[in-house]
Amino acid sequence: MNAVSQVFALVAAAIHLVVWPLESFLYGHPRVRRLLTASTSDAPQVRLWRINVGFYNLFLALGMVAGLVALHVDEPVVGRTLISYLSAFMVAAGATLLASEPRLWPGALGQALPPAVVLLSDAVS
Repeated sequence: MNAVSQVFALVAAAIHLVVWPLESFLYGHPRVRRLLTASTSDAPQVRLWRINVGFYNLFLALGMVAGLVALHVDEPVVGRTLISYLSAFMVAAGATLLASEPRLWPGALGQALPPAVVLLSDAVS
């Protein structure tokens, strides 16, 4: 896996790591809600959803980091498989977000663009 793919895999992991506490723990702050949903209104009934989604972002990020580690400890097949699968997952999740709520396009782009670069860069190398 080339250097560009690895850098963008790290960027994708970092984005998901940053989003994890925002969704899981800091959603009560109006600025965080505006960043994540483009609205400051709160919906307490979505607490379970946002905690779950926050933690799945954490697990995606940790999986991506595990893939990068595997690449560098002589397990290239494992690393490439993890990174490719998680990148495809993140791209699909970003596309789903965009399709379901177009006004959240910045979040969809942030979620999908770095892993799309991973997949494209790896495909052309």
